[in-house]
Parts: sequence; structure tokens; C-alpha cells
Amino acid sequence: MEKKGINEIRKAFLDFFESKDHLVRPSFSLIPQDDNSLLLINSGMAPLKAYFSGTKAPPHKRMATSQKCIRTGDIENVGKTARHATFFEMMGNFSFGDYFKKEAIRWSWEFSLENLQMPEERIWASVYLEDDEAYDLWKDDIGIPEERIIRLGKEDNFWEIGLGPCGPCSELYYDRGPAFGCDDPNCKPGCDCDRFVEYWNLVFTQFNKDEDGNYTPLPKPNIDTGMGLERVACILQDVDSIFEIDGMKVILDEACRVTDVPYGKDPDKDISLRIITDHIRSVTFMISDGILPSNEGRGYVIRRLLRRASRHGKLLGLDKAFLFQLMEKVVDKFKHGYPELEEKKEMIQKVILVEEDRFGETIHQGTEILNGMIRELKKEQKTSLSGEQAFRLYDTYGFPLDLTKEILEEEGLSVNEEDFKEQMNRQKERARTARSQSGVEGWKGDPLDVLKEIPETSFIGYETLQSESTVNVLIEGEAQVQEAPVSNDTPFLMILDKTPFYSESGGQVGDQGTLRSGDFLGRVLDTQIGANDVIYHVVQGETGKIREGATVTATVTSHRRNHTARNHTATHLLHRALRNILGEHVHQAGSLVTPDRLRFDFNHFQPVTPEELDTIETIVNEQIHKAMDVKVMEASMEEAKEMGAEALFGEKYGDKVRVVKTGDFSLELCGGTHVNNSAEIGMLLISSENGIASGVRRIEAVTGAGAYQQVQRQKELLREAGALLKAKQDRIPGRITDLMKEMKEQEKIIQQLKKEHQKDQQGDLLAGAETINGTKVVVEVMEGMNMDELRQLGDRLRDGSESGVIVLAAVGEGKVQFMVTITKDLKEKGLHAGNLAKEAAKITGGGGGGRPDMAQAGGKDPSKLPEAMETVKNTIQKALEANS
Repeated sequence: MEKKGINEIRKAFLDFFESKDHLVRPSFSLIPQDDNSLLLINSGMAPLKAYFSGTKAPPHKRMATSQKCIRTGDIENVGKTARHATFFEMMGNFSFGDYFKKEAIRWSWEFSLENLQMPEERIWASVYLEDDEAYDLWKDDIGIPEERIIRLGKEDNFWEIGLGPCGPCSELYYDRGPAFGCDDPNCKPGCDCDRFVEYWNLVFTQFNKDEDGNYTPLPKPNIDTGMGLERVACILQDVDSIFEIDGMKVILDEACRVTDVPYGKDPDKDISLRIITDHIRSVTFMISDGILPSNEGRGYVIRRLLRRASRHGKLLGLDKAFLFQLMEKVVDKFKHGYPELEEKKEMIQKVILVEEDRFGETIHQGTEILNGMIRELKKEQKTSLSGEQAFRLYDTYGFPLDLTKEILEEEGLSVNEEDFKEQMNRQKERARTARSQSGVEGWKGDPLDVLKEIPETSFIGYETLQSESTVNVLIEGEAQVQEAPVSNDTPFLMILDKTPFYSESGGQVGDQGTLRSGDFLGRVLDTQIGANDVIYHVVQGETGKIREGATVTATVTSHRRNHTARNHTATHLLHRALRNILGEHVHQAGSLVTPDRLRFDFNHFQPVTPEELDTIETIVNEQIHKAMDVKVMEASMEEAKEMGAEALFGEKYGDKVRVVKTGDFSLELCGGTHVNNSAEIGMLLISSENGIASGVRRIEAVTGAGAYQQVQRQKELLREAGALLKAKQDRIPGRITDLMKEMKEQEKIIQQLKKEHQKDQQGDLLAGAETINGTKVVVEVMEGMNMDELRQLGDRLRDGSESGVIVLAAVGEGKVQFMVTITKDLKEKGLHAGNLAKEAAKITGGGGGGRPDMAQAGGKDPSKLPEAMETVKNTIQKALEANS
């Protein structure tokens, strides 16, 4: 049996099935497409679900893939066992109503013997208990002896998930030999020992299960097979652990080198090395597919893996970022099968390094606090950390619950997860309440709920900004009415049979305008969309009344619509420019398009640098000035994808979608309104860039008249600055530089004068100090000093005294600061600088303290300062007199 590497095995599998007329396609992304039931792709057939269910036509009746998969359900076992991993590759061949059991069984046998060169006598097969067809194929067609064909029950050899398509399985096992077995002389596949390794599962989807539990044969049965690449590699390379196969060992060896920890010497350290090896492989592939660290969903999965690996690096003695180095080995080993890893190498490395550095800032502090909590638990003989404590670690120090659990488990302790969830829910409720009070929530529900029948309405605003329309429905308050408004003080809702008004959606705000009919005039304040995509208008009556069934002239405010269209098309150009400069991992995470400005939220792992922003802004303006036509097309979703149109993840699209194409630069699915030519945008100016959530950045920008107004404001600021600085505009930077130099020189002079003044003060203070039992006592309030200056003066006063206690205070910005220092001989007489500082601060409503010989504190109430100084002076006097 030839010891093939993972790249050879993968290629051999795909080449074999290509020769059997299978369409071989690259692995699908780890991010599920059009499937909200999965967070991450976790099996070979998961991306092909729509083909199996018949909701989509497959590109070919036969397909073969080697699919990237992530499973984190048993992450706690990763590193502790030889087989568990979060990332794996599942090789599979699939038939959509084409070939069936005979071909699937024949080809699995042929590939195992001829390509993998497995010894025939080592291969066993299992079939479902009642599947005589598969049994006979193995026995008669393939020729496996009956003693190596095992019938197993439904639990082992029947695939079904609830109702719908299902069917029996047949599995191939490799016999590793009696040395790996148990003492049972009848040991065979299905036994829990390590002798028989299942390496290929053939699923025969031939039935449909209904609600009554009946299994009806499918008219066109399917084939779905899965063979784990890592497991086959273990067999061919004759190793006991997936961490010893070539694809993992190269990463493990590098982890040993980077951490300077040998493998196989210490079981606990081996676990850490295996966790690091597995997690960095998973993380590298996830980032290459555009998944970025965050606190939710798949972003949380990657953050959890990165932070878990980082912590195990620290357990091995590393105090610096190191995972970003290990990913290079992952890329080098897997780039042959996944060339995108090499293309995105720099970006992957950046994301890992940023996340490592971010975690490094919190893990030390969080670990110290958790260790303190653990000591208290053990001292009090408790076994569980409260959810409140775990939540404080999470909320204040960014310490994930999973990491808290893992550290506690290592100490034989647990955490109250229910209490933690309760604390989390309370925080969410507080956030919801805050949003509600700030008026962000808007409508509490759909105002169309009051209607017994939802009328049909159509949008005609792509073609025209004015129409003659019929009033279908009027709603005032919470009731449908025949006539409105009752009062011009309160807006009401109007639904028309057709409308040119764009309703708020896709980030674009709703149109405004007028509605006229006879003596009735209403201002449309907003346009929204409700149930069944019915468009309704929020109307403020100005004159007259309107009745249901009347005809109105609906007119959109054109200049407002045009400004909005400029900003919307500019948003598309900005999105494309961001991806060109920052990387293809950038995806829209939200947007707001108004007549005045645009706001674009996107996934990115670090702040956009000023240089990158300048480049992005330049690219967008270059595209604007190319005067590119903006074309709008209708297409099916499949056609749009073939064009390369950008779709928003998680958005629901109908059978027909609207594709907006700006020259050869931008292509997106969009239902919004746009300019006809990019030149209509005029120009784009980026106003700001900042982070709004973990892994999410926000850019705000203006175009057209808004950009012109911003330029005008900047020109006015420059004029004002020039006047104040008495410099021409092109000399302003130089003038500021000169002034800063002058200020630095003046600051040096001021500091020198202060030092000389403090020397004089020092002499005056020591000369006027009260002496008690041979000790000089200085208790003084200093004018205009900060804490550094108090400390410097206190040090000099102490150093100028053989025996002395110095208490200095100053008031600034409505607060009090105290500095206390004493000579070494006074510690033996019961004086403690920290206690004196704390006593003074307490009187003034503050706190603080410090060492026995030096301390500082602060207070909030300057009016109590005289009382505080007098109290401290009395305390000092009593202590010194007691030692006389």
C-alpha cells in the first residue's frame, strides 16, 4: 500500500471520478449559500442540498468534490484525542437521479484497490439490515466473502433527518489487524475498539419518509458518498493519529519550533500543541473564505478558535503573537488544492495578527482576575463560579465564557451557565430599553395589521416621478377610515393602487413629495413598506380632505430623489473600491442612503488607514469622472450570479432580481434608485471612518451638492485659520510648525522657572515647618500644581529632612489631589503614608492610598479640603507625641 500524501489522495479521488464522467468542482465556501439552517458547512453534501431536494437543477447529474468542513460541536475533545478535529475535508461523489447502488459500490471498490492500493483482504463492508440489494452487490458483483459483509441496524446504517428523503447506507472499513483489536474473537465492524476504521460511507437516498412514518420509494434515487481525507491518510500513511499525517505534522512541527516545546515528552503540553495545530488550520481556511472574528455567529467561532489557540500558546510559555507565523505552513501545505490560500495569504496573516494582539491586551488581566476567583472558590470550598462573576469577566475584560469554562475545568471547577445567560439577557434588555427610550425603534408593529384585507399595490417609480393613482386605503390612528384627515395635526397613512414613491428598503430612505386631489393637498413625509410588500405613505394633511376611492396626483420631490440616487450609486462604487483595496473579504454589513449623505458598514478586521482611505476615495472619483453608463437589468438569481453580481448575504431575493451595472467597475443586486451615468454623482468625499462593532467598520461620505458644501466649509475653515495665524493658506502648516517650536521653547523656560520657584518654596516650607519631637511636619495646600509637581516637591522636601512627614494638596478642575511622603525612620513610629492619604481623601469624598513611605489620593469636594488637612495634621501630631 503506497503512502500517499493528502494532496495526492485528493487529486487521485477527483481525477478518478472525473474519468467516470463526474463534474469535478472546487470546494464550496465554508459559508453556506442560501441556507440559513447552517452556520458553517459541515459535510460534503451540505452545499448540494438544493440539488438533492430538487429546488435547483444541478449543473451535471454526476458531481465530485473535496469539500472543506468545520465542526465545533465537540471542540472540548480536540487535542485530547487522536481523531477529533474542527476542520476536515470530505471527499464525495454524487449522483442526482443518475447512477445508483451498483456503480457507487463498484467505483468505491475500484478506487480503494487500484488507486489507494489497499489490500483486498483488509476491506470489509457493512450494509443496512434489510438492504439485500447492497448485500448481494458486495457478495456477487464485487466478490467479497460473506464473512466480511456485516449487516447493521438503523442506528448505524440508515440515513434520515426527520421527514423527507432518506435511505440505507453501506460503509467501507479498513482492518488494521488484531493488534488494534479487543479480546472478542468475533470482533468486526460495529465494535467500539480501534481495529476497524470506517473510511467511506455510501448513502443510497431511495425513500421519502412521510408524517405517518411510511417510506415511499423515490422515482429518482440519489447517491451521496463521503470519505474523510484525513482518515484515509491515516490508513495509507500507517499512523494512529490525524496529527501525524503529512498535512498536520508539518504544522505541528512548526508549532514545536515556534514554542520551543518538543512533542511527545509531556502529555499536557502535547494537548496544547495539538489544539494549536488544529485551530490554526481551521482559522486559516475560514479567513480565506471571508469569515472575520466577531462576537456573533461564525465570526464568534473563528474568534473562539483563535483565542483558544492563543491561550494554549501562553500555557507553553509564549507571551507574544505567534499564530500568524504558523499559518504560513498551512498555506504552503494546502495551496496546491486551494490556490486561494496563497492569493489571500497577506490578508489572512493580518487578520490573525490583529486578533492575537487584541486578545493579548485582555487575556493577562482576565486570567489574573479569574485565578483570583479560583483561589477564593477553593478557599471557600466551592466548586462553581457564579454566572455574575463569569459575565463580569466577559463584559469588562472581553474574556469568553468558553475560555472561562476551560480554565475552570482544568482546576476541577465549573461555572453557572444559566446565571451567565440570565446576566446576558438582562444586558440585552437594558440595551433594548435604551434604544426604545431614544426613539430608535420607530413603529412598534406593522400599521397594516388593522386591515382585514391587504390591498395590492405596485411601484412605478423607476419609470416616472408622477402618477395619477387611486386611493385604496386610508388609516388614521389604529383604524381604517373612509375619509382623512380628521385633523391636520396628526399624520395618517395612505395606500395607492400604484405609486411613484420609493419605499424605504435596502438602506435607501423612502421618498417624500405631495398628493393632490381637488382642494386636498397632503405632504408625503415618508414612504414605507408593510405586509405583502404593500407600499404605504405617511401623509400630513395641509388643506382639504381625501376619501377612499378618490384619484390623486402623486408627485415625488425630484431633487431629493436625485440626491438620493447619487448617493446610492456612489455606495456601489465605494463597495467595489473597498474590496479592491482592502480585499475580497469585505462585504456590506449595513447601509444608509439619504439625500444628504451615505453611510456604509462593512466587515474588516482593523481600522482603514488614512492612506487607504485616500486611495479608495481617489478610485471612486476616477470612476465617477469616467462618465460610465449605469445599466439596470432584470435576471434570474442564477443568471445574476453567473454575471458575477454581488449579493448581500442573508438577504431574501425573488425569482427575478434587479442587477445594477456601473460601467465595468461595479455589478450588484439592488432594488434602489440610481443615476443614469456616474458623472451625475459629481464627486465623493469621505467624511469619516470608524469602528461600530467588533470586525465591522463604518464609512460616511457625501456626494454632489453635499460634497461641494463640505469643500466650502473646509475653505472657510482655512480662511479663518489663515487669518488667526496671519499666514497665507499654503503657509498654514509651516506657520503651525513654527508656533509649536516656539511653544516648546517657552514650555522649557516655564518649567525651569517652576523649578526655581519650587526651590524657593522648598526652603520656605522647611523653614516654616512645625517640628514635633524632632520631626519636621509640612501640611500645606499648594496653588496651581498638578500631581507630578506635588510629587517632585514632596520628594525634595523629604530628601531635605532627616526626619519629616510631608502632606501636600492641590485643587484643579473641581477636584482635590493629595500627595503624602515620609522619611524611613517614621515608619517605625506608626506613621503610614498610604493611611494618611486615604484619610484625607475620604473626608473630601474620594479614595486612594499607597506604600508606607509614599502615597497619593484624590477627592471630589474641595470645600472639605481645610477639614481634611487639619484632621491629617492632628493624626500626625498624635502619632509623633505617642512616640515621645
